[in-house]
Amino acid sequence: MIDFKNVIADELKKVTNIESAGEYIEVPANKEMGDLSLPCFKLAKEMKKAPQIIANEINENLQLPTELFSKTEVVNGYLNFFINPTALIKTVFEEFESKKDGYGSCNIGEGKTVVIDYSSPNIAKPFHIGHLKTTVLGGALYNIYKFLGYKVIGVNHLGDYGTQFGKLIEGYKRWGNEYDLSTDAIDKLGDIYKRINDLCSEDESVLEQCRENFKLLESGDEYCTKLWKEFRDLSIDEFKKIYDLLGSKFDSWNGEAFYADKTSEVIDILENTGKLIESEGAKIIDLTDAGIDTPCMICKSNGASIYATRDLAAILYRARTYDFDKCLYVTSYEQNLHFKQIFEVAKLLGLDEKYTKGLEHIAYGMIQLPTGKMSTRKGNFVKVVDLLNDAISEAKSIIEEKNPDLENKDEIAKKVGIGAVIFNDLYNSRIKDEIFDLNTMLNFNGETGPYLQYMFVRTNSILNKAENLPSISNIDVSLLEDNASTNLIKAIYEFGNIVIQAAEKHEPYIISRYLIKIAQLFSTFYNENRIIGEDKKVQDARIYLVYCTNLVLKSGASLLGMEMPNKM
Repeated sequence: MIDFKNVIADELKKVTNIESAGEYIEVPANKEMGDLSLPCFKLAKEMKKAPQIIANEINENLQLPTELFSKTEVVNGYLNFFINPTALIKTVFEEFESKKDGYGSCNIGEGKTVVIDYSSPNIAKPFHIGHLKTTVLGGALYNIYKFLGYKVIGVNHLGDYGTQFGKLIEGYKRWGNEYDLSTDAIDKLGDIYKRINDLCSEDESVLEQCRENFKLLESGDEYCTKLWKEFRDLSIDEFKKIYDLLGSKFDSWNGEAFYADKTSEVIDILENTGKLIESEGAKIIDLTDAGIDTPCMICKSNGASIYATRDLAAILYRARTYDFDKCLYVTSYEQNLHFKQIFEVAKLLGLDEKYTKGLEHIAYGMIQLPTGKMSTRKGNFVKVVDLLNDAISEAKSIIEEKNPDLENKDEIAKKVGIGAVIFNDLYNSRIKDEIFDLNTMLNFNGETGPYLQYMFVRTNSILNKAENLPSISNIDVSLLEDNASTNLIKAIYEFGNIVIQAAEKHEPYIISRYLIKIAQLFSTFYNENRIIGEDKKVQDARIYLVYCTNLVLKSGASLLGMEMPNKM
């Protein structure tokens, strides 16, 4: 596909002798300013001239192919470029003919590996909506990187180790005979966990016993290990039901426990650096030289490892096993300090700089209830399985009201309900805190998942009425040069760049907002143009544009993790 920006950039190098001049080309907010624009004030320092003079001089000397660009204009220090509509439409249609549902994909990640650590719930605790963001965001990044040609390894780093299991074991010792774990096991384990936490808050000696239980687990105590395995198996069975609903898949389920026997190597390496020092019985790394005031604890005073040590062992393992170029950790911003610490300590592990530079924390904001922050310790949370089932149920009620004769209502309601939750989670910048509201996300008329699905269904309906997709060789692209058509085509042309931007910034919301724009532009195109029943040549041209819109909506939604229903 022709990259119009690169064509301009190549010519700019010749005219300005500035290698980076093309990097300043942007898409103007106001379409009256052209399809692409060069803000010449960014070149003023290097060229030592006023922006207006630079723009005029470049415009006079630039030799762009007339078959690709219809005109250029200078406005207030901006040099604006107008793409020839015929060239744009032809390049978009030819790319669709070549790639079909792979339109927008590329191979910029070829030969590179990305490890994405996401979801990572704690076993024996309910999977609540606080875990939803990491699962959905991580899954979207997985899809996006794969679409760009990267080898992607999705890791579900389960919270299946640590003092919390010493607490749970202690709680089970005390009250296990009160609970039948053959049904609703996670709820019951959650109740035990809440009870033991309350008791630990009241009695320090109970907390000390919990710590001792974890030390026994680390040393392989038969009773503690048996309970831990049972809790883990019960938890994973429950988690998989949620992942099936969300369409989440992982390449590795290695949790914290997997690295328990690998922490000794980390400790030995750090000991040999001379940086591991004792503090109040514990072993720490002082990070003040790196601008981090809080030291990173490596071992507790009782000799037990902590999750930071296991995270460091995981970095060693992943570097050796996957030879990653990037290793992304998708967790809330509450863990900013933790990841600053372990990324800094990782520099002491003797790894190639490639690996330590590839470590990145993909932080996101908190999901809150209207009543405030959630806590499993306090029992104040919403389980994801309940949320998803409520969304599906509500979607079915809306569908039954709008289209009572629709076939496969259950299957469609599942796609709409789950899609609404996923889209809502990915519609804003990941760092923004979110207050959860089911009614808002299931609105069919707002900037929501159901609205996106509805517009996709509309494109499907038109394509079904047309019966046959016209051959691209028979399409007269000049019949699509009205504003509604060209605005839609210009947006479709940007799909590949949008996906790359989403990957570079780790922001799937860039795709979400883009898809809403496509849906809205299609709505305008649909309202302003008769598609079926027009002159055959006009119909063919418009049908092919509907087909392109259909594929972009479906591909973009798939990258977010949404399924599109064919009918609604």
